[in-house]
Amino acid sequence: MTLLIWILLGLIAGFIASLIVSGSDKGLIMDIILGIVGAVLGGWIFSLFGKSGVTGLNGYSLLVAVVGAIVLLVLSHAFNRRFH
Repeated sequence: MTLLIWILLGLIAGFIASLIVSGSDKGLIMDIILGIVGAVLGGWIFSLFGKSGVTGLNGYSLLVAVVGAIVLLVLSHAFNRRFH
């Protein structure tokens, strides 16, 4: 996948995950970073269950990225609450 596809997928996935977990988006750059890291994490999680990770700009890859981003946000919120 090209860098532009990763950025676009990251933006969409990060935005969706932010809305689901926090009720608001995190901003353009943070949504992109959240979505890209979420795609990597989601790909790893899905591979544990024998499924493929991100395969391109399609609905399945968006699902993988959103699931990963949600897991990342939930862990981040739990970590921040515990140490504040």
